[in-house]
Amino acid sequence: MDALDLVVNRRSASRLSEPAPAGEALENIIRAGMRAPDHGTLQPWRFIVVENQGRERFSALLESAARQAGLEDKAIEKAKQAPFRAPMIITVVAHCEADHKVPQWEQLVSAGCAVMAMQMAAAAQGFNGIWRTGPWTEDRSVREAFHCREQDSIVGFLYLGTPQLKSSTTVVPPDTAPFVSYF
Repeated sequence: MDALDLVVNRRSASRLSEPAPAGEALENIIRAGMRAPDHGTLQPWRFIVVENQGRERFSALLESAARQAGLEDKAIEKAKQAPFRAPMIITVVAHCEADHKVPQWEQLVSAGCAVMAMQMAAAAQGFNGIWRTGPWTEDRSVREAFHCREQDSIVGFLYLGTPQLKSSTTVVPPDTAPFVSYF
């Protein structure tokens, strides 16, 4: 697939199944994330791959966090099942340097760019995914499980796998006019 086609026709896939990226395909995904724009060459990101038994551990963590938050049974069950939406999840942590000449917000954006690059690399290889956030990115126990320091942020959970539904390879081009002006 042409790189421009890939980017302008990007779409997330929420229904994902086996196989997940592995071997060289997974390495390509990680390397794409490492190529995100990075002022000061800080490499302000950490990638934690959650698969196999890791999904079971993540499920137990989210269930516990939901219970501690006092959520209703339905929400607890949803949290518990979340890791099984895809065969692999890559948790992306903005591993920020506090009090650095590169502001923390810029380091955070860099980690976000890494997520986008990783999703594009997955799609280029026949996989796909969906970038999810939500309250678990800020939950104390989830942050601790992913070794976040005070200045770090979980920028998202990139669910990856093989799309179950084959969608069109093109999207309707958006009207860009309301979003663009010239200085």
